[in-house]
Amino acid sequence: MPVTVFVPTALRQYASGKSEVTVEAQTVGEALDKLTGEYADLRKHLYSDQNALRNFVNVYVNDEDIRHTQRLETPVKEGDTVTIVPAIAGGATTAEEIGEVESASPSAPLPSLSHEEISRYSRHLIMPEVGMEGQRRLKAARVLMIGTGGLGAPLGMYLAAAGVGHLGIVDFDVVDESNLQRQIVHGTKDVGRPKIESARDRLSDINPHVEIETYNTRLTSENALGLFRDYDIVVDGTDNFPTRYLVNDACVLTGKPNVYGSIFRFEGQASVFWAERGACYRCQYPEPPPPGLVPSCAEGGVLGVLPGIVGAIQANETIKLILGAGEPLINRLLLFDAWKMRFREFKLRKNPECPVCGEHPTITGLIDYEEFCGLRPQPAADTNQTEEKRAMEEITATELKQRLDRGDDIQIIDVREPHEFEIGRIPDSKLIPLSQVVNRVDEIDPNRETVVHCKGGGRSAKAIEALTKAGYTGRLANLKGGITAWSNEVDPSVPKY
Repeated sequence: MPVTVFVPTALRQYASGKSEVTVEAQTVGEALDKLTGEYADLRKHLYSDQNALRNFVNVYVNDEDIRHTQRLETPVKEGDTVTIVPAIAGGATTAEEIGEVESASPSAPLPSLSHEEISRYSRHLIMPEVGMEGQRRLKAARVLMIGTGGLGAPLGMYLAAAGVGHLGIVDFDVVDESNLQRQIVHGTKDVGRPKIESARDRLSDINPHVEIETYNTRLTSENALGLFRDYDIVVDGTDNFPTRYLVNDACVLTGKPNVYGSIFRFEGQASVFWAERGACYRCQYPEPPPPGLVPSCAEGGVLGVLPGIVGAIQANETIKLILGAGEPLINRLLLFDAWKMRFREFKLRKNPECPVCGEHPTITGLIDYEEFCGLRPQPAADTNQTEEKRAMEEITATELKQRLDRGDDIQIIDVREPHEFEIGRIPDSKLIPLSQVVNRVDEIDPNRETVVHCKGGGRSAKAIEALTKAGYTGRLANLKGGITAWSNEVDPSVPKY
């Protein structure tokens, strides 16, 4: 019987760019087998070497998470949809069941509102769902924002405008010109400034009644618990898996709700992970994907308005938690496709075997999240490493330019996508996108030294690894920093993006 399988954006490059595929199947496992039989490159991203569905991949039949049922043996019928939801990143609970978030200072009385504040918040005050008491709750609330980038920009602006009395901002980055396409809290005049300074100035201008506390630091296992304890709600606006798992675990250990959002290209996710009242992020994604599987926004791009939409959803969920009203996204995962203007909602379940919030937790303190996500190099057990395990050869942009100028015979392979190649390129480079590099290996002369590059060096490293595993015998070097380094060090006329 025909079943529709939805392929997420991050994996469509392995399915010829298709967003949905119709297959004949009786079970979820059969549907996925048919899908990966047609698109063989997709299989290794969905299944482990032991032929088990990977832990960072969730599968839904219609809107039901099948993780804790038969999973792959789950039967499907004609017209069902099977949705694959990887990390990129229960039903609706009523307001009476949720209750408002407990304040970090529970004994303190609610603050009063000045005449100026009453005038400013008048559109809230005339709503019975908010009213004077609700606005005073907002003023008493303490919310910690992790990041002031794509998600943190609209989030902070709306929370400040709504009158959330105390906003904490954690960020260590500076404003870059490429941020301005979506990070609307920053402006052209802020390029080069620390993001927390730019954000603080903008939020203070939106609402001078809001107290803003900035932390110009990277969130780490050493400082997270101390930071979180002073706040009522933590909002995750991060863009990498180590920090995402760190935020989740610190929220579980301190009992704080985690208002989650993630974005990639034109798709977004949002939820509220609150271990005391439902699932946490690890319940949904017990393990992160391997490094490099899910591209960052810097590599994959992001539609500029998407973080505005998802960040506004996060602000909405934060306000509802403070008010103790509405139906927060607890035990629900909201997916948004801006390209098709489609919202989908899936039910989440608390995992009793979750290592951090389950019945017998094994994680009782914060860990090394870089190592957990496979990003910290491990020491070699044997100094006599095989050729495949030795450090990958690298070359700097300056070195490459010097060698080309003296006439060395070097072929340059660009593994970016065609639309990136149109933006700017290194002279005499050959475009072979990463997804095609193994199949087009015969176009790379093994008798010539080869330099492989992408935007920043990540995809080209994956290309070299794939070519090596495929048996390519020529000399390969990764261009350190990619074409961005070429623009910085060699030719500023090559646009940076």
